[in-house]
Amino acid sequence: MEVYEFTTILLPNPLIYRIYLPPCYDEEPEQAYPVLYLIHGQTYSDTQWDRLGAPESADKLIATGVAMPFIMVMPRDRVWLEPTEDNFGLAVEQSLIPWVDEHYRTIPDRAHRAIGGLSRGGAWAIHLAFSHWELFSAVGVHSGFVFHSDVQPLYLWLYNIPEGMTPRIYMDVGDEDRPEITQSATWLEGLLTKFDIPHEYHMFVGEHVEAYWQAHVEDYLRWYSMDWGK
Repeated sequence: MEVYEFTTILLPNPLIYRIYLPPCYDEEPEQAYPVLYLIHGQTYSDTQWDRLGAPESADKLIATGVAMPFIMVMPRDRVWLEPTEDNFGLAVEQSLIPWVDEHYRTIPDRAHRAIGGLSRGGAWAIHLAFSHWELFSAVGVHSGFVFHSDVQPLYLWLYNIPEGMTPRIYMDVGDEDRPEITQSATWLEGLLTKFDIPHEYHMFVGEHVEAYWQAHVEDYLRWYSMDWGK
């Protein structure tokens, strides 16, 4: 796991990101890899997914042949504002993804790119995956919610996704999560159902805490990577 940064005109400070490269990355210089973007929760940083054991879980899935080798990118969001006031989402879309595709051996297409997030990171995953469906083939929302400024645009985003191009969707929330989180997640699940959009929705035992996400990290990564290599 390495930490890097680069400057983008979209943000006042450099964009910091943590990157996981599969064990075989240096050994197979001709091989290219799918990429999973993982966004942390509010008040946390790019260290969160690392602390929850995402690299170790990826190593295990790859070593056992459950998943093909893949890259994980964990950017740092510094501001806790809505997308209308925070350019982090624009920076991921317009700066980070091109940067990663240019500097690492990625498979730079939608079919081999996924995004997910915890809590506020889940809100970012919703924002990016549905407003830019052409970038991601899968989106995971873990104890996440919908940004207030995304509630109305979300209807149009879902309506405008071409038939057959909706990303695979995974949602989960703890049965003792905060009421406002559960309410927002339930609303989104209902909206997806209304639009007849296939999705997974799980309510597991747990609260809005790292112990809950840590218990499910391996299952998350298994789900994200299930189509890669087919």
